[in-house]
Amino acid sequence: MRTAIIIIASIIVILFALYAYYGGFRKISFELADAGGEVLVYESLTGDYKHSGKAIDRIYYSLLEKDGIETFKGFGIYYDNPKKDEKAKLRSDVGCILENPDEETIEKLSEKYNIKTLPEQKYLVAEIPYKGKLSIFMGIMRVYPAMENTLRMRVSVKRVS
Repeated sequence: MRTAIIIIASIIVILFALYAYYGGFRKISFELADAGGEVLVYESLTGDYKHSGKAIDRIYYSLLEKDGIETFKGFGIYYDNPKKDEKAKLRSDVGCILENPDEETIEKLSEKYNIKTLPEQKYLVAEIPYKGKLSIFMGIMRVYPAMENTLRMRVSVKRVS
């Protein structure tokens, strides 16, 4: 009996530590910020958001191995709420951000990849720590409730003023 308790306690401690390591306890905060202008190499996906990490990796390694371009930031633009919409119908654009590409590089890459420049405007922005693919999945699942709460608070504040 004592051994079973120790094993269960150990599993709980390990899960707790993994959850903490992958950012599970980190507060997700948003800010309305001027952003945009980044050049994005991306794939448009339809389906469960958990496949985002594989698509980001595909683009990262393709750019690195086939084009000799190393990127340092991945991104995801998630258009639908996974709590309200069917997993099979969730839409997203995911990929890598190019660091200061010149026009020739953009033109060359646009022959093989989807490329767009994120319009410069105000965005509701959140950053999640990247510690591996699990942190992406955890971040996605935690961002929507936090975003809804942030937007609800902003709307409430505007109504009171």
